[in-house]
Amino acid sequence: MQSSESLSSSPPSSSPPESPPRSPRTPPLHPPIASPCAACKILRRRCVEQCVLAPYFPPSEPQKFITAHRVFGASNIIKLLQELPESQRADAVSSLVYEANARSRDPVYGCAGAIFQLQKQLSELQSQLAMAQAEILNMQTQQANFAALICMEMAQSQPPISQPSDTFSGDSSPRSYQLQFQQGNGGFFDDAAGGAIWEPLWT
Repeated sequence: MQSSESLSSSPPSSSPPESPPRSPRTPPLHPPIASPCAACKILRRRCVEQCVLAPYFPPSEPQKFITAHRVFGASNIIKLLQELPESQRADAVSSLVYEANARSRDPVYGCAGAIFQLQKQLSELQSQLAMAQAEILNMQTQQANFAALICMEMAQSQPPISQPSDTFSGDSSPRSYQLQFQQGNGGFFDDAAGGAIWEPLWT
C-alpha cells in the first residue's frame, strides 16, 4: 500500500517541452558583398551582389560618385541605369560624371560652355592654319620669282657669240689687204697719207 501511495503521491516526472518545428531559413535574395561600392558606402546602405551602381563606382573612386550624386542624385542615377541595357551603362555613367564636373565648374552653361570654348579654340586654330598656309604660298611664289630673276641675269651676263667677219675673204692679193687696212680705224693708210708715204719711191 505504501508503495502504491508513494507512487501515486510522487509528482510526475517533468519532461522537456518540445520545441516547435523550425522552418527552413531562406537565404536573402541579394547577399551582401565583402567590400561595398563607393555609392553604397557614401549612401550608408548595404551593398548587395547585384548592385546596379557597383560596376561603375568602385570603392577606390568615391569622388566619382560624389560628383555625380551632387548634381543628379542617387535615385535618378539608379533609375537611368536600370532603364538602359548593360552595354550602354558605362558610357552613360561617364557622361553623367563629365556633365557633373562641367556643372561644378560652370553652373550656368555646364557642358554647353565647354563645347563653346572648344569650338572657339577650333576656329582660332583654323584661322592660324589658313594664315600659315598663305605665308607658305607667298614664300613659294617669292622663291619662284627670285629663281626666274637669277636665270634672266645669268642669260644677260653671258657674252654674245661673235659672228665670223667677211672682211677677210679668200682674196690674198696686196690690193685686198690695202683695202682692208684703209677701212680700219686710225687713218694711217688713207689716200693722203698713203700718197705722201709712197711718193718718194716713185721719183
